[in-house]
Amino acid sequence: MIPEGNHQSNIVRFKGFQNEYDRYRPQAPRLVTELLTGYLKRRPALVVDLGCGTGLSTFLWLAAADSVIGIEPGDDMRGKALEKWKALGSPEGISFIPGYSNSLGLPPESADIVTCSQSFHWMEPVSTLKEAGRVLKARGIFAAYDCDWPPVLEPSIETLYHELIEQAEAIIGRRLPAEERAFKWNKDEHLRRIKDSGEFAFAREVVFHNTERCDAERYVGLTLSQGGVQTVLRLGGGELDETIAVYREEVERYFDGRTLETLLSYRIKLGIK
Repeated sequence: MIPEGNHQSNIVRFKGFQNEYDRYRPQAPRLVTELLTGYLKRRPALVVDLGCGTGLSTFLWLAAADSVIGIEPGDDMRGKALEKWKALGSPEGISFIPGYSNSLGLPPESADIVTCSQSFHWMEPVSTLKEAGRVLKARGIFAAYDCDWPPVLEPSIETLYHELIEQAEAIIGRRLPAEERAFKWNKDEHLRRIKDSGEFAFAREVVFHNTERCDAERYVGLTLSQGGVQTVLRLGGGELDETIAVYREEVERYFDGRTLETLLSYRIKLGIK
């Protein structure tokens, strides 16, 4: 049973491409742990990572907290995280469990930090923030952070990226009934919602950048790992094939066999209880 406020379609959107997602998406930057630990003013005893996917944001805390729990409702994504955990020798202090952001099943005032990496916009915000406030200790921190897509590269390719994403969403709008489409809350409203929740004494946005080494294969793979594109590919019919082929050709032309340092812009919206 899915708790009220959650959308099954949001879980289905990320089904079946966990390997590609994990291979091409950026890991959370180390600066996230440094910044949040600095605000906390102590080493966190427990970090809870909501919508953790394949663990790209969870494993970051392995050396930076006493324990971390990754919570992910999607079996495929969580299964990939567990596969990586086992490959590391099943280290203590990190676990991955099924669950939903507004029904965590954790004791009150048990967590120092609750994070949402590239995920808060898929969660019902009012009930999620209430639940985060419940499980956070005094002076605990809620942090939702995202990077801007696509990575900084070149105007014509970035334009093609946005056109591909918009075409994918238009196809979804034509081919899927409204109740089967994923629902996304506006990221620009994250900070206001944190402030309006009444759960936090202090809230602000922090903006920074990070660099990732990227070749043509990764840049294209990151693009194709976007949920809307994957939804259309799963539907079949080849409606994106020509657009993807043109996009791939342009990206490969630009990289010309090179691996480049590529810039990603990040925005953290945080609240301190």
